[in-house]
Formats: sequence, structure tokens, C-alpha cells
Amino acid sequence: MRILHAVTLHSPSHAFGGPVRVALNLAKGLRARGHEASLVALGEGFGDPWPTDVEGVPARLFRARRLLPLGFSGITSPALLATAGRLVRGADLVHVHLARDLVTLPVALAALRAGTPLVLQTHGMVDPSDKALAKLLDAVAVRRLLRGADAVLHLTPHERAGLEAVVGGEPLARAVRLVNGTPAQEERPPLEGPPRILYSARLQARKRPVDFVRAASLVRERVPQARYVLAGPDEGEAGAVTHAVDTLRLADRLTVPGPLSSAQVLAELRRAHVYVLPSVDEPFPMSVLEALAVGVPVVVTRSNGLARDIEAAGAGRVVEPGPEGVAEAVLELLDEDANRAASAAARKLAAEAYSMDAVVDALLEVYWSVTDR
Repeated sequence: MRILHAVTLHSPSHAFGGPVRVALNLAKGLRARGHEASLVALGEGFGDPWPTDVEGVPARLFRARRLLPLGFSGITSPALLATAGRLVRGADLVHVHLARDLVTLPVALAALRAGTPLVLQTHGMVDPSDKALAKLLDAVAVRRLLRGADAVLHLTPHERAGLEAVVGGEPLARAVRLVNGTPAQEERPPLEGPPRILYSARLQARKRPVDFVRAASLVRERVPQARYVLAGPDEGEAGAVTHAVDTLRLADRLTVPGPLSSAQVLAELRRAHVYVLPSVDEPFPMSVLEALAVGVPVVVTRSNGLARDIEAAGAGRVVEPGPEGVAEAVLELLDEDANRAASAAARKLAAEAYSMDAVVDALLEVYWSVTDR
């Protein structure tokens, strides 16, 4: 089967985060099963020669053009828009990782017009909004796509309820729950040196990177030798992070390396004692899944879509938002016995609940039902 995955943006800094990682993991899994899975997206930040694949997945990356100062919603490519119809007609199925933007919406609409089977996956990016642009895009395109797609994949019941609210409260008859998966990883080696606590996500307000810095200050009072890494591309919080690091005098203990490559993230995870994502309303974070797969105990807040499973498995700690709860959880997990038990539970949870093989199996069932229909 020829399957085209469409996602908004791929860049060396991984600025678009989890949806790109999900698309690549799925495409790799599909290719391992003998399917011709490829990727289409905007590209930004690459030098010559321009990439023709991403991590072994064939890719058409169109140079991003920023039309409006609206973040990812304001970027597009005239060449992509002109080519979208041909791209979707050349596929047996189009899988769009849908956001309110000028990349995934046009590709999805092109598939709908061409009659190519269409699967949408929103990753929590399409939810009820009072913003004027969101209302306009919903009226022009989003509702039509959600109603017309052959399948709409959602991560949680909360996400499905939000999608149904976007279309006016009507049930989505073709909604299917599909969790994110993560490839199997080697277990982290025996830990050495002072404790290392890692944050690897976008520096965005909802992710609460400043809470990580403040929690580090609290942990320092009891574990002064601990070290911290706060990595990720800036989305508006870098200044606040720098200010907090300076104010709390953490510069000698906390490093802010900016965005990391996939290989660099994996290397950091293999050195980490604890992974922390203090964000709120996080649907299903890939960075947490990757930490679990390596065997790094995690700290997340209760509104995280993985919180219930993490708590039930004992794969980390689930806390209320704020630096105090994060710090206390980190201190608990720095205990050698607690860390060892949580690490084993993390790997077990990743292997049993979020393996890529199981996710690809479920996805192919969706694909076959769509193409048969």
C-alpha cells in the first residue's frame, strides 16, 4: 500500500515536536511491514543538499514560507499547495497529522476532493477555541474534514470530546482510538556520577519549563550535587527560563543546550536518573514514552494523558502542577531502590502498552477497513 503521511514542519531543531516523531515512527513501522510509506511536510533550517528522506523515510520537504506572524499557522509553501493534488492522487491512502495550518489542511482537502482514502490524526492540536483564526479555519475547512474523513484517530476520550465539540456536538461516527507508540530501546546502562534530571520538550508556556527550573532549585537544597538539563527549541519561554536560572543561581548546575537531535535526546535519556515534563493538558507526550522505553522514571502532572498508566504501573510519579510537587517527586525517585523499581516498571509499561508493533497492527486494521470501504 502506498501511504502518504502529511505533517506541518520538519526541521533540524525538531521545532514541531511530537507529531513529526509520531509520523516518522508510524512510517518506519509501515515500511518494515512492506508498505510504501512516505512523508510530506514543510522543511526549514536545512542546508544544501536539501533532504530527500528523514531517518530513512522518503520525504518531500517544501521550503517553508512565513506569510503571517502566527507561529506554525502562518507558514506554508506555494509549491506544496500547487503539488498537493498530484501527491494525494499518487497514494492509496493519505494520513494527515492535522493542525489548523496552511499545510495539513490543504493536503487533507486535496485528498477529500480526489476521493483518496483519508485518515486524520490531530494529536490534541484541534480542540474548541475562541480565537478568531481558529473559528475561521473551522468554518472553512476543519469541520468539513472531520465529517468527511474515512477515519479520525484520537488519543484519549477527552480529545474525542473536543473534536466532537468542534463539529458542533455531533458524534464522530468514524472516530478510532489509537495510542502513540515508541520503538523498543536498549535499557539505560548502570547510572554513574551525580544525579541527572532531564527536561526535553519545547520551551513553551504550557510545557512549564520554568517550573522545572524552580523545582531544580528546591531539589538542590537536599541534593546539592544533582545536575539538570533543560533541552528543546524555544517557543517563547527561553527568556523566562534564563531569568529564572540567573535569579536562582543555577547556572553552574543547570544547562540549556537548545534543541537536540533524536540521537542526542536518546543519549541524554541514557544518562538520566529522572525525566520531568511539568506541562499541563498534555495529550500523549512522545518524550515521556521515549523515556519509559529507555527505563527512565518520569514525573508528570495529573492532566497528562499518560498519567493514569504511569501511576498504575509505578513507572514514575504523578503530581499536581507546580515546582513543589515536581521537586518532591524527583527527590523520591533519586532514592536508589525507588529508582530501580520505577525504571523496571517504565520499561515494562512501554513494551506492553505502547510498543510500535501493537500500534502498527492497530493502524493497519484502520487502513484496511478504510480502503475496503
